[in-house]
Amino acid sequence: MTNPAVSSAILLLVLANLVASLSDVSLKMLNGEVPTFQYVFIRQFISLLLLAPFWFKQHKKERMMGCDWITFWRAQLILIGSASAMVAITHLSLATANAIFYVGPLLVLPLSIIFLGEKPSKGKILGTIVGFMGVLIVLRPEHFHWAAIIALGSAAAIGIGNILIRRMPAEQSLINTLFWTTVMTLPPALILAVPEWQSITWTHLMWIIAINLFVLAYHALVVKAFKRAPASQIALAEYSGLAFVTFFGVIWFDEIPDLLTVFGILLIVLPMMPIQWRKLLRVKPSPIAAPQDNL
Repeated sequence: MTNPAVSSAILLLVLANLVASLSDVSLKMLNGEVPTFQYVFIRQFISLLLLAPFWFKQHKKERMMGCDWITFWRAQLILIGSASAMVAITHLSLATANAIFYVGPLLVLPLSIIFLGEKPSKGKILGTIVGFMGVLIVLRPEHFHWAAIIALGSAAAIGIGNILIRRMPAEQSLINTLFWTTVMTLPPALILAVPEWQSITWTHLMWIIAINLFVLAYHALVVKAFKRAPASQIALAEYSGLAFVTFFGVIWFDEIPDLLTVFGILLIVLPMMPIQWRKLLRVKPSPIAAPQDNL
């Protein structure tokens, strides 16, 4: 029987990766014209302005939930991941950069075994291995770039950050999670931004606002997804984003991948597909006909 919680979590992750892909497109449009940590600080400050009214609406006792060490470390991982992602997307094609980012979801499965004690099936383990092989194909030596090393830092931050979500209290609200994570990224981002701070245009600011909205939506959807189902059961759904960014790279930036890159991307994306097809097609016969309310 299909587990509704797992199915809805997978759908949430697919949607999260669609908005994340749009964020990457917006980041590509900045073209590295805004210093990395200045960009991160401005983006997070705008996030704080958007989240503060919702945070203040909560009861006074509820507001402090999420002000803890788990959120603090997630915030630092988001800071590292955001800065690394900007560098990688600026200097690599969207498909190549995101193929490296997908080491993050690949890390979710082994990390969930080590830190959360989850026991994934052999099929999920095999799918993760196949996905990692796809990343290696995309990163073959002739396509390797120094920015790929930076992208690996973003991937590791993504994977570890998603695992920490499972350590958060179930009763902690989404607004609190996003608010405190944002607050805790601002001081280090500002300290790192000051040495290279420069004036920016309104066009830059509009792109940063767009990125910010997409990123907020992504983190909200990811938190909901990973709280709804075990990490090892839904991590493969994150590969959907690679298909989105490849498509956007082709239509907006003329970044047409070669055949080996396409093959590598398919190895990353396809392992999750049989899981979904089995869930959609598997129908158990029943001796007594019953209404199919959940279809």
